[in-house]
Amino acid sequence: MPGATSETRVRLVLVTGSGRSGTSTVAGTLKRLGLHVPQPEMPADETNPRGFYEPQWVVEFHKRLLNSIPARTNDARPHAAADVAEVASTPEVREELRTWLAEQVAEVGAGGQLAIKDPRIFWVHELWTGVADELGVDVSYLTMLRHPAEVVQSRETHYLSNQTDEFRRTRQTANLAGWVNAAYETEVATRARPRAFVRYTDLLADWRAAMSHAQQQLGIAFNADLSSTEHHDVDDFIDVKLHRNKITWDDVDTIAELQDQAVEAWEACNTLVDAPYDEGAIATLDRVHERYVVLHQYAEAIALDHTNVRVAVERREVQATNADLRKRLARRRQEVKRLQGQLGTTAPDEGGSRLPWKR
Repeated sequence: MPGATSETRVRLVLVTGSGRSGTSTVAGTLKRLGLHVPQPEMPADETNPRGFYEPQWVVEFHKRLLNSIPARTNDARPHAAADVAEVASTPEVREELRTWLAEQVAEVGAGGQLAIKDPRIFWVHELWTGVADELGVDVSYLTMLRHPAEVVQSRETHYLSNQTDEFRRTRQTANLAGWVNAAYETEVATRARPRAFVRYTDLLADWRAAMSHAQQQLGIAFNADLSSTEHHDVDDFIDVKLHRNKITWDDVDTIAELQDQAVEAWEACNTLVDAPYDEGAIATLDRVHERYVVLHQYAEAIALDHTNVRVAVERREVQATNADLRKRLARRRQEVKRLQGQLGTTAPDEGGSRLPWKR
């Protein structure tokens, strides 16, 4: 929308943050405060009975991009961001998002406000901001923050409760590593745009204060005066009992170095709540990331034999399956020839045509 004024430009708030960090709660809050969430939304389930407030199209779009690598939502690999950026940079992908987002912009109209939430958004931030710029849309980011130990425990509660201790220990470490990696990547992804960081605990304790702070940082409008105590729909939506996983590091079984990195990253992220561009906090996240990359390399080295054996076993299984399929195919071909002989026909030639019937 060339020439559009700030009052007529559509505003797009991209909601991100580690999974199980309160992104659904804040997205539901934004919707009740007047921002439009594109429809249809992902349906609620037992892991999130109050709803996800995620546009279904966006979730499926992001999943397809990440699965093509493949990459997890909270991927712990330091190079995952570059891999995702590569698959998201094609003209076809860009045009697909541009077509969909243009429809949403047209629906809200001049001066409208969109809230699009998906924890995967930070992986493809350049795609979103590039398309938004083409459409004349103002982009800002709202990142939810929750203590990494609570995130790990929440994921375990909802996804790992029936697993063995060994598997849970592995996933706890993987999820914590993913949190550390995502904390850095999210800061980098949102650095060039207006942004707000909101603590999950703050949102539950006093949603008016938390959202008023975010409103000022993002420059968006709400359908209510948050300085008033007048009852609002959000009062019925926010439930302090949502904060079920109040735990300590004693509840997370992982290595000390990774825990130390998570603690440093968490403290830096907390600084960004009041000062979203604090140079000290950004520098801390950069240093943590440098150490994390080395730690990840060590982890890969330690697990090298394990990885090679698994690859070799899977390769043998594939070879055995292929050999079995070839044998079965050969038997089928023999059976086809036998039946054709009984019918007095000849086999098809290589081009698929059938020779004349024998007389």
